[in-house]
Amino acid sequence: MIDISKKILSTVGKTNAQYKMVQGGDKILLGLSGGKDSLALAHVLKHMQRVTPEKFEFKAVTLSYGMGEDYAYLTRHCNEHGIEHEVIDSSIFEISKDKIRKNSSFCSFFSRMRRGYLYTHALNGGFNKLAIAHHLDDAAESFFMNFTYNGALRTLAPKYKAKNGIEVIRPFIFVRERQLRENALRNELRVIGDEACPAMRFDVKMPHARYETKQLLAQLEKNNPKLFTSLKAAFHNIHTDTFFGSSEAKFSEDDE
Repeated sequence: MIDISKKILSTVGKTNAQYKMVQGGDKILLGLSGGKDSLALAHVLKHMQRVTPEKFEFKAVTLSYGMGEDYAYLTRHCNEHGIEHEVIDSSIFEISKDKIRKNSSFCSFFSRMRRGYLYTHALNGGFNKLAIAHHLDDAAESFFMNFTYNGALRTLAPKYKAKNGIEVIRPFIFVRERQLRENALRNELRVIGDEACPAMRFDVKMPHARYETKQLLAQLEKNNPKLFTSLKAAFHNIHTDTFFGSSEAKFSEDDE
């Protein structure tokens, strides 16, 4: 049995109570890349199944990008811990080759394609929710990258409904990345690939925007250790009347 820290479980429990992410009768599809974040979420959902009175179903799905990935270990790991798991084949890597050669934003391309496959699988399988293992560091990076490079103030919502009716939930949205890294080390988890961009396994550098944002946040937190506490509070304390222009425009994360 995996030893998930009480702090992670407590944070997820409070987040679930606040946003009602996991409820009785839910059928949840988990996007499992095999990285430290999604693997931890698989075990947290399994823990919740054991201790929560309201029963729900969940299944972990790993998308193969057609890059010769070997998910045998991940399948064995899930089987050993009673986690239902399936690998879905795709040709995303082949389709993306032109974009990679042209030095396009193939990481964003991979992300959009992956989301599309997961949505399709969720709809075809009768799932009402899709669980993604984004954490607080991801939300902060998204926020900084959006206003720095895209001219928009937006981040990752804890929960939202996609245009196709699937509800996307992020149980780890208030968990720090370092907690998940420590969890992987403590439990000696064998993690696979890079969750931000699978193509990085082919010696491709991290997109400069994300790399620079990570470096910036690391420096800011070094100068102000309470940075992420403040950011979390700020995401709840938005004064739309202080910004330029209309606040009526609505955006969907599906448009990213």
